[in-house]
Amino acid sequence: MRSIACSACGVLGLLALAGCEPRGAGAPAGGSAATTGSAPAEGAASETADEFVARVNRELTVLAQEAQAAGFTQDTYITPDTELLNARATERYLAYLSRAVAEAQRYDGQPLEPATARALMKLRLNVAAPAPDDPEKRARMTQLEARMQSMYGEGKYCPRGPKSCETLDQLQEIMATSRDYAQLLDAWKGWHGIGAGMRDDYTEFVALANEGARGLGFADLGVMWRSGYDMPPQAFEELSGRLWQQVKPLYASLQCYARARLAQRYGADKVPPGKPIPAHLLGNMWAQQWTQIYPDILRPYPRAGVATADARLKSERWDAVRLTRSAESFYTSLGFAPLPASFWQHSMLTRPRDREVVCHASAWDMTFPGDVRVKACLEPTEHDLYTIYHELGHVYYYLSYAQQPYLFRDGANDGFHEAIGDTVNLSVTPEYLASIRLIPPAAPGHEALINQQMLINQQMKMALEKIAFLPFGRVIDEWRWKVFSGEVTAANYNSAWWELRRRYSGVAPPVPRTEADFDPGAKYHVPSNTPYTRYFLSYILQFQFHKALCAAAGSRVPLYECSIYGSREAGRRLAAMLSLGASEPWQDALEKLTGSRDIDAGAIVEYFQPLMQWLEEQNKGQQCGWQGDGAYERAAPGGR
Repeated sequence: MRSIACSACGVLGLLALAGCEPRGAGAPAGGSAATTGSAPAEGAASETADEFVARVNRELTVLAQEAQAAGFTQDTYITPDTELLNARATERYLAYLSRAVAEAQRYDGQPLEPATARALMKLRLNVAAPAPDDPEKRARMTQLEARMQSMYGEGKYCPRGPKSCETLDQLQEIMATSRDYAQLLDAWKGWHGIGAGMRDDYTEFVALANEGARGLGFADLGVMWRSGYDMPPQAFEELSGRLWQQVKPLYASLQCYARARLAQRYGADKVPPGKPIPAHLLGNMWAQQWTQIYPDILRPYPRAGVATADARLKSERWDAVRLTRSAESFYTSLGFAPLPASFWQHSMLTRPRDREVVCHASAWDMTFPGDVRVKACLEPTEHDLYTIYHELGHVYYYLSYAQQPYLFRDGANDGFHEAIGDTVNLSVTPEYLASIRLIPPAAPGHEALINQQMLINQQMKMALEKIAFLPFGRVIDEWRWKVFSGEVTAANYNSAWWELRRRYSGVAPPVPRTEADFDPGAKYHVPSNTPYTRYFLSYILQFQFHKALCAAAGSRVPLYECSIYGSREAGRRLAAMLSLGASEPWQDALEKLTGSRDIDAGAIVEYFQPLMQWLEEQNKGQQCGWQGDGAYERAAPGGR
């Protein structure tokens, strides 16, 4: 299963609130002011609003081309030079954007065409961190962002000097495979130590980004982020809270089960009942997904195994290109076109041996016609198979809305962009994997009990990715919203971070942490300033999309068995929504696919209904809940 990365990336996460890249795939405008970031053309003040929007769309496309090229180059070739070039390109983009936003104010209060009004709104929300008007402050902000990005990308743990250094990839492997408590603790502490050096830079960055947000008329950067969802910020907070309440009972049951199994493995003295789980024991550096401890710790029925593709991927020596071709074939089975030749020429699909790179998987829209790319370090594993299926969801979204004006070349909201690839991954069922010969087909004539055990195993494996992630998906931005608003200050960055982790996830640091630490900086999306609520939304939306697409495909099986592979009707419905980009409110795009205008978690609850019932039985007698979450500090049914 896939771990969360900045999946739609570019320009260090500074650009495009609804996707962390500048978007666009149109022809560049020659000779525009955008090529140098200079002042708007003479006579611009006499432009109509429609003319202004058309010009800005052209000029932002040109600037985005430079910024994307610089961002992709830095991520795939980290040096001081590429860091400088990326910062300068980003600065030029932001300088132009600041002037364009200021110019747009002259149309306030005028009667406007709906598309023009929407474009002006998107213009104001086009950056994840708007720069202050002051050129020195703007330059400083982009330098800080570039430096934190490089600190993360170059981060290593060197316990015994330079020759002992381990990269995040190597430390992640330890987290995934080791069951030695002390070794896991050492790897966890080693990586989380990289955040401390970012603390001062992050504090300065927050002040500058807030100044930029206030210049656009927002109280702070968090309010600006929450304004990008076609509803008032307070209404969006209420929507997010409602979705969490729908899925919280399932997560609480999963946490209770996982804690009991971990206590069996490591001892109740290390994993005590009624308390949060130590964060280093869940198989992931950030305890955000728990699939890596499924096989030997959390699998419900060891003898009723769920086949994985790992063995055949390795024995048949699938390389990164073959993994990507497999993903491409799924999308083409739905009626999408093959990937353009430039994708294969320019993507980075494996880790180079000769330089430092950011290996976090990401998809890139370079804003030139058809120039779409993936940056990843793929290995022949089932995890990376799912990763590339996910990334191509972004790529096909880019290609689907390529004819939209620049300001509408984005997802309906940022959760949509993340949900598309994961919706496809829900169709990468055991039956599908068997059809492409990556796992053996199910043996005929299984007894009902064995079939039920295999179903519970499969649902558990999926829940350890999808359900375990949900509270983590809320925490990162809730923490940042509090930082941006000033409720959390540099004096309590770390304690506030872990308070939220305990409250939502029932997870705690394995060793005492202090304000000398900066554990949020050990998660990519914080130093890169990538908004994270998109992932929480996407994990809800993907099941809602899946249910609608299964209906379009004429499926008659439960949601957890449905695959839309080969359904041209499902592909047609999906393509119709993708082609809208951000040109209409997300409610309209959602209705086009699902028939509903409301995001709802009912489909994810339906999908996992068999597991929910099984967990209720398994947790009887357990002390479920954890300190810090009063709603679940209680014994499970049948317990004390």
